[in-house]
Amino acid sequence: MHRVNVHVSATHGAARTGTATTARGTYETPLFMPVGTRGAIKYLSAADYDRLGAEIVLGNTYHLMLRPGADLIERFGGLGSFTGWDGVTLTDSGGFQVFSLDPKVDDDGVTFKSTYDGSSHRFTPEIAVGVQQQLGADIQMVLDVCPPLPSPPEVIRLAVERTHAWAQRAKAAHTRQDQALFGIVQGGVSPSMRAESAQRTVDIGFDGYGIGGLSVGESRDEMLPALAAAIEHLPADQPRYLMGVGDPASLIEAVALGVDQFDCVMQTRLGRHGTALTSTGRFQAKAARNAELDEPLDELCPCEVCARHSRGYIRHLLQVGEPTASRLLSIHNVAWTFDLMRRMRAAITDGSFDTLRREVLDVWA
Repeated sequence: MHRVNVHVSATHGAARTGTATTARGTYETPLFMPVGTRGAIKYLSAADYDRLGAEIVLGNTYHLMLRPGADLIERFGGLGSFTGWDGVTLTDSGGFQVFSLDPKVDDDGVTFKSTYDGSSHRFTPEIAVGVQQQLGADIQMVLDVCPPLPSPPEVIRLAVERTHAWAQRAKAAHTRQDQALFGIVQGGVSPSMRAESAQRTVDIGFDGYGIGGLSVGESRDEMLPALAAAIEHLPADQPRYLMGVGDPASLIEAVALGVDQFDCVMQTRLGRHGTALTSTGRFQAKAARNAELDEPLDELCPCEVCARHSRGYIRHLLQVGEPTASRLLSIHNVAWTFDLMRRMRAAITDGSFDTLRREVLDVWA
């Protein structure tokens, strides 16, 4: 029995909706998971997560192991207790951040310098598992090799081989029975390497499967065939998690292929820089034309920000450098994305998914 099991309640083509069950509880799929990099989604608190309807919140292993440290978080009872969040938690392996630092990589692991103080650190598959067991998230990810795109075929091949070898080592090192372990599929934009990596990862046997190394420089037209090739070989009764993807067009296209869950920092990053996601596309809240507008960011959005605040008010906050603007826009963008996922689940159930997909792509593609 897997530690996370998917129960599909409805399908529309390859798109599916249902629930996934973890040791802590269940979550609805397809699902968007906001990212709390250092133990918080920027400008939001655990009370906000509850109110917005979050089901899973991510933590970043790289940052948390450096500040405040896995030992301290373990003494607090794990990441959920430390942050005051009662929902499901997921920690990434830290590999994506490590590989962005141009580390020294060998078959055993990686050596990198801290962005905080320049100190040197060693990361192996076993260390990544051990740190995440201390962090105590409900779901942890194996350490993988995430090459940038485009990369030469030999670079993608080496990433596939190392990711597979490291996944075997992570599986052997993982001991917490109350914590799920997800494998990760690599392979660049090559459908054949994606299919191979998926098959080899499934052969090891994990509680769910991440699809990594996409949305890192390739076009959506390149991403989708590679994604489809991986999904074809992933189990139907376990979660399929497309890592680091959050733009609306990619979300709905990936759901159409059978993806169950997503994470991205885009929603809050855009919010901090004055951009709102809306039913008519990206909205630049700081534009002068908004100064006297008494309408919400998105008249179709059910979120608390759209119910209470005007475009003119939010534009004013941005103009004077008031941090409340970033908070309000971040809340809106997360809530808007949650609502998009809710609409996808409903459309799969009632058979209108193709219509919703066209509506979203007309705006966002």
